[in-house]
Amino acid sequence: MATRLGSSKQMRTSKQTLALLNALVAKPTQWHYGYALSRETELMSGTLYPILMRLEERGWLETQWENLQETPEAQAEGRGGRPPRHMYRLTAGGRAWATEALAAARGTSKSKSSRATLKPARQHARILLGERILEQS
Repeated sequence: MATRLGSSKQMRTSKQTLALLNALVAKPTQWHYGYALSRETELMSGTLYPILMRLEERGWLETQWENLQETPEAQAEGRGGRPPRHMYRLTAGGRAWATEALAAARGTSKSKSSRATLKPARQHARILLGERILEQS
């Protein structure tokens, strides 16, 4: 699939996209597994993977397959026999775009409850349900 760098179309920055960007920007040069991103953001696979695909199409995300080596050490540690996983990380352009998108979203937030939408879904749900969550500094 061809990558479109600098696409003229702006990507919609939904709450779900912002939650994903927040997770990716927290460790921008690290490779992330889809399952780990799903757990961190609490996005269902039907939501997460289309967003990841759109980020990749725009050249903001690079992907690769995990390189599994069937070494005796890997088998002894219980890592043998597992299928390879897809990994994701932001490109340099993606990091710049994500930082701008998150800053813009935070800048438009007027209240504490609207800023909470940038947090993972579980925390957002707790805020909506009236549970108190102390923000970590």
